[in-house]
Amino acid sequence: MTTRWKSDLILLFVAAVWGSGFVAQRLAAASLGAFYFNGGRFLLAALLLLPLTRFKWRGESNRLPWMTAAGVLLFAAAGLQQAGLATTTIGNASFITGLYVVLVPLLMFLIWRRRISWLSLFATLVAAIGVGLLSLQGEFRLTPGDMLELMGAVLWACHVILVGRLADQGIDVLWFAVIQFAVCGALSMLLALVLDPPGAAAMSGSGLAILYSAVIPIGIGFTLQAVGQKGAPAVDAAIILSMEAVFGTLFGYLFLQELLSARQLLGCMLILVAMILAQFRQPPAFEPVEIAPG
Repeated sequence: MTTRWKSDLILLFVAAVWGSGFVAQRLAAASLGAFYFNGGRFLLAALLLLPLTRFKWRGESNRLPWMTAAGVLLFAAAGLQQAGLATTTIGNASFITGLYVVLVPLLMFLIWRRRISWLSLFATLVAAIGVGLLSLQGEFRLTPGDMLELMGAVLWACHVILVGRLADQGIDVLWFAVIQFAVCGALSMLLALVLDPPGAAAMSGSGLAILYSAVIPIGIGFTLQAVGQKGAPAVDAAIILSMEAVFGTLFGYLFLQELLSARQLLGCMLILVAMILAQFRQPPAFEPVEIAPG
């Protein structure tokens, strides 16, 4: 098995554990604020992973700011997603967030001048349509919450790209996970305490949901994301990680009795097709553009 296929399978597993996290989030949302939930689960994940580092720094200090930046992106993307849900539907939020599949190759080209193949562009479009069919249940209407979700999608795309670039540089995966989780969790908890001081009392009632989310979707999922992206291009990684929506829908059916419609099943199939298309290579559709100074 090639390194790339191993990386793709790891990322597929990551998408599955991320999808399972929707159940815990849904159960916790009934009694716990979003920032308390994010703060608790990310801080706990950092504490659980810290002993695995044996408290020995094996990274390069010049990469520490970029690890911190990944944590800030994680905090901002998750925060915008939760804030947007106050004025938009879950279906709209899922679809717009899933647009990071399309945004990754576009940002790679516009900012870093990375080449994009026609097949990769087509695969990202198919994946975006699949996420839309899977998530949208009614009329799509633009609301202030939709704008927040779109801003969050841009940040999720930036996070996928940043993780990929750091993984290519051979960062220490455990320390990277600990640092980005700690930054995200600390910022989330600080904002929660500022916005809703009494809300901290509800954390004990959601302890199991916080524990599951900290260990499985975050501790295992985000850590293996960095491992998987070492051998997978950022565009491929974004497409495979979009399977999170498929797994989330599946776990919603299994544990919350949320039924799948024919349109949602078609969306799942389109995302699977996009994943398969991402495994093939074609000549680039766009060559890197050299910009003359001045």
